[in-house]
Amino acid sequence: MKILHTSDWHLGRALYGRRRYDEFSSFLDWLEKTLETEKIDALLVAGDIFDTGTPGNRAQELYYRFLCRVSSSSTCRHIVISSGNHDSPSFLDAPAALLKALNVHVIGTAAENPSDEIRVLKDGDGVPELIVCAVPYLRDRDIRSMSPGESVDERNTRMVEGLKKHYKEVCDEAGSLQSVLSGTGKKIPIAATGHLFTAGGQTVDGDGVRELYVGSLAHVEKDVFPPNIDYLALGHLHVPQRVGGCDHIRYSGSPLPMGFGEASQKKRVITVDFDDMFPRIEEVFIPCFQELKRLTGSLEEIEEEIRGLAMAESRAWLEIEYTGIAVAGDLRETLEKLCEGTELEILRIRNRRVMERVLHQGAEEETLDELTEADVFQRCLDAHEVAGEEREELTASYSEILLALHDDDKNAE
Repeated sequence: MKILHTSDWHLGRALYGRRRYDEFSSFLDWLEKTLETEKIDALLVAGDIFDTGTPGNRAQELYYRFLCRVSSSSTCRHIVISSGNHDSPSFLDAPAALLKALNVHVIGTAAENPSDEIRVLKDGDGVPELIVCAVPYLRDRDIRSMSPGESVDERNTRMVEGLKKHYKEVCDEAGSLQSVLSGTGKKIPIAATGHLFTAGGQTVDGDGVRELYVGSLAHVEKDVFPPNIDYLALGHLHVPQRVGGCDHIRYSGSPLPMGFGEASQKKRVITVDFDDMFPRIEEVFIPCFQELKRLTGSLEEIEEEIRGLAMAESRAWLEIEYTGIAVAGDLRETLEKLCEGTELEILRIRNRRVMERVLHQGAEEETLDELTEADVFQRCLDAHEVAGEEREELTASYSEILLALHDDDKNAE
């Protein structure tokens, strides 16, 4: 049994207003071919299939077209999809019964019964060959109950305990099932999915990864996951990485760079072959479908880099940060003129010199695309000179409200 692990497609996501449907389409075409060339039996997608809970028509078309094509023509017999924090559980679950006929198993909502998150995948002869604990993104309300007057630390501790309890219940059920199905002598491996933020997880600037719970204490350690999991396919963090040095607990990362901070990353998917006694884990690198370049420096340095890219006939999208000493008031006009007649496209220009001058004047011209929701709230606290314990309490309360808004499933009735 050979599986492929991917996550964080974020279908429908834009970059500074630039739509990326061509990139998403190219990735899904590449993934379909990779399933064939790698002879994959099952595809595991660990959340954030879409960028929002209400994806547009083009994003939905890409998703359903891919599922139909893989199901009808690929060697891949099963697709297991679990939701992420960007997904609407009810939106993913709505066509689940129909997709099941195509051997597409969708788990959008955390289940009260642990067995409802378990799927037994069978070979062409109907013989069980893999047990999947398809755990979706676990929202606050899924794993803990509110207690009046609890502190942020108490809340986070109970959150981690709830996560651990949920995984234990599902994996205990899977372990019992494994004992029954392995009665013939061949051990059936257990794979699991998850969409969460682990302790020590790497992120990069501008990747759009947000906190899932209030406070960093809810970043879970590897001991949260039961030891009977042979491979744990994680989603949420866009940087491919192992968890706690464990080779079998991994983030595949996002297949496309979600921001210019990810531009230098080598994106990948993970394959896991269970034919041996121990899982054989390998990485398959994803081609770059749209080059992103972040240029930083003086005007002369930036101009030189643009000329070099133009000479190489690059089609890169550019994010430019001017850090020169001189105030360049006509910076955008100068750089746009330099890109005329080339395939280069400037998506964003940051004039560090002007920004620093503005910041000294109270950040009056700071734009929202420079700030996160948390940054905006911190600016409000600064403006009202809120400090000390009151600032900490207000920040925690604001974070909790944000999480409740993000976790609200607008498609649920």
